[in-house]
Amino acid sequence: MTATQLPPALRAYFQSSPVALSLGEAVDDHPLLLTNQRFRDLTGYGSNDVVGRNCRFLQGDSDNREPRLRIRAFLGDEAQTSVRTAILNFRKDGTPFVNLLYMSKLRALTGEVRYIFASQFDVSRTQPERLADYDAALGQTIAKLAPVAAESGIAVEGTLITIANTAATIAQAKMTLSDLDTSSFL
Repeated sequence: MTATQLPPALRAYFQSSPVALSLGEAVDDHPLLLTNQRFRDLTGYGSNDVVGRNCRFLQGDSDNREPRLRIRAFLGDEAQTSVRTAILNFRKDGTPFVNLLYMSKLRALTGEVRYIFASQFDVSRTQPERLADYDAALGQTIAKLAPVAAESGIAVEGTLITIANTAATIAQAKMTLSDLDTSSFL
């Protein structure tokens, strides 16, 4: 599948979102179909660099053991609708950043998972008030995505409970930042 085969309303929605977004296929290695300008600004990668690839390339050689386990559990469990985790990523220029990753499944009305929706946010040096702003923007993004997706026969899974439950995720991000500050990445 290509981005041009996606419903036009979904493509337009992605491009207008103020949040960094990506959309992957829910088959094989979950290749990316679409990213928006915010994603490209955050990572430094253009569409031609990422479409058709799994987002894991952003992890470089980093360990990311716990976040990878959470992501694999999410992808492998039909009942798990969303996941949120801090993960070490690298921009195209090699600069590391801690990505507060949110992923949700988008299902066809038949129940089949069609796409993996994700948002990304750099929490490397973020102030707490920016995290609250991001959570609000992500909540609005998901709320607006649901009717757009529904027009194309796609149901958005995942709830704002995952977004609202940020204390543990932020604590995890702070630990990752601490590790990053003492590593050879900087």
